[in-house]
Amino acid sequence: MKKMRKTMMTVMAAATALMLTGCGAKSSSHGNKQDADTVKIGVNMELSGSAAGYGNAEKQGIELATSEINKAGGINVNGHKKKIKLVIRDNKTATTTSSSIAAQLTTKDKVAAIVGPATTNAGTAQIPNITKASVASVSPSATDPGYTLQKNDKVQPYVFRACFQNNFQGESAAKFMAQTLKVKRVAVYADNSSDYGTGLANAFKKTFTGKIVDSQTYSEGDKDFNAVLTSFKSKKIDAIYVPGYYTEAGLIIKQARQIGIKAPIVGSDGMADPKLAQIAGKQSATNVYYTTPFSLQVAKKNPVAVKFMNAFRARYHVAAPTFSALAYDAVYMVKSAIESEKSDDSAKVAAGLAKIKDFDGVTGKITVNKTHDPEMPIAVEEMTNGKVTNSFSVK
Repeated sequence: MKKMRKTMMTVMAAATALMLTGCGAKSSSHGNKQDADTVKIGVNMELSGSAAGYGNAEKQGIELATSEINKAGGINVNGHKKKIKLVIRDNKTATTTSSSIAAQLTTKDKVAAIVGPATTNAGTAQIPNITKASVASVSPSATDPGYTLQKNDKVQPYVFRACFQNNFQGESAAKFMAQTLKVKRVAVYADNSSDYGTGLANAFKKTFTGKIVDSQTYSEGDKDFNAVLTSFKSKKIDAIYVPGYYTEAGLIIKQARQIGIKAPIVGSDGMADPKLAQIAGKQSATNVYYTTPFSLQVAKKNPVAVKFMNAFRARYHVAAPTFSALAYDAVYMVKSAIESEKSDDSAKVAAGLAKIKDFDGVTGKITVNKTHDPEMPIAVEEMTNGKVTNSFSVK
């Protein structure tokens, strides 16, 4: 999940320039060392600002995983059990803050690894500092295809993620709509405030085998979608594809139903948040679908996921959201990397993350490929009256 907003473009330009300088520099051959009894894991997360809904869900998953690992004795570092110490910082959904937090976590706090940020823009901003310090970061939800790559398509050595790319999501949504929903006439209504929405829309259009009847865009903060939706209705669409975030997607769903559009509305993992139904209204949030790396329905068949879901409900008294599951997996990926390398030196942690194969995660079996992207399953969840009532696997 990526959340790059137009309001941040000036800051991003500076951050990108810094990134190019940092990525061109040599990183140290050895990373941060840890003390005798603890492994420090940094958390660079959007706990306030526009992406706080995602960041706080991920923080819950991180804290649950850490609690479980510590309760079981800690991480096995070459035969010695060491407890995790989390160092949590709020980047406020701001690229400059994310960059400065990364510098603090790597040089002052001397963490072994970082989990986060949630968004691609904040994650991109920290790359120069984590590269310079040889500290790996695992983002639970940065989905832009180029996030793990440098400008020359060379892999970023310290950048990893626990979720699939936007291209995979857009392609999967197109296949699902054509093969499962069997729709032939689709309108696309994408968020143009970020590469997240536009990237998903482009991947969808390239893959969908039916007819794209119309394609329109909206921006972050828009409230009135009636004119475009009325135009869609007049064109006798079979479905609408809405790649974006729950804030605007919820209003689009609500207004579409109010003007009599009953056709399926399909979106992306940015809709995988309980607030979607709150914004849309429970009755309106029917015949709604979205791609997701974590489906509660599919997870019931996965013992690792069942354990996670039960533990999450016991701790937080709600069903586990997608972004908590991704962050939970990210912590366990760091643990797996440390134990496989028999070292919590941050440079060794990065090497271990790159070697992960057939990791049993909450979101399914994960293998990290040569571009530091996880090869993992994808699902589509269906909402009826504001609740997830069905799920589908996409191949």
